[in-house]
Amino acid sequence: MKPPRVLPMLSTVVQTGLVAVDKVCFCELGACPVCGGPVSGYDTKKKVFAIIREEEEERIIRVTVKRFFCRNCDHIINADEPFYPRTRIGSPVIDLCLTLATTMPVNRTAAYLDAMGVIVDRTSCRLYVRKHPRQIPMTDLFGIKIPSSVVSLSTLGARAGQHSLVEGADVLAACGFPSKKPGRASPAASP
Repeated sequence: MKPPRVLPMLSTVVQTGLVAVDKVCFCELGACPVCGGPVSGYDTKKKVFAIIREEEEERIIRVTVKRFFCRNCDHIINADEPFYPRTRIGSPVIDLCLTLATTMPVNRTAAYLDAMGVIVDRTSCRLYVRKHPRQIPMTDLFGIKIPSSVVSLSTLGARAGQHSLVEGADVLAACGFPSKKPGRASPAASP
């Protein structure tokens, strides 16, 4: 299969959006989403948000997620974070898989992601498309469907510049979160 041609400008938009999230801390949670009770800080975890290729080298984009302990029901809950439940990669990367898969087969989706410098294997793309069949707000950018979350993150990254961090709340808003809904439990450790 011939590698797809992707405009460098499109790759820049996608990568700017993902890099904007590097080292962001998600540390806010008002109350326990299980019982509504008060929470106190428990610990923090580093999570992989995305893996991109910059000048032929892999770069891992990581975020920090604070975990909380509910004083009423003893659950350990993650702060609001831009991850879909039971996934190990940031929601904008999954959104990219889903939007690209609306116009092409999944194996071609993985090839397009690779051409954009986003590293997601074909099997993972297929799994995301199969397990997360949802409507993603998208826009047409240079003839390719791109999730609005990636465009919003790219705008945040461009505004912040290279020397200042983007705020966690801004990332959540750009991704259409908070991820926690009242009454839904989060496992203490997601797979």
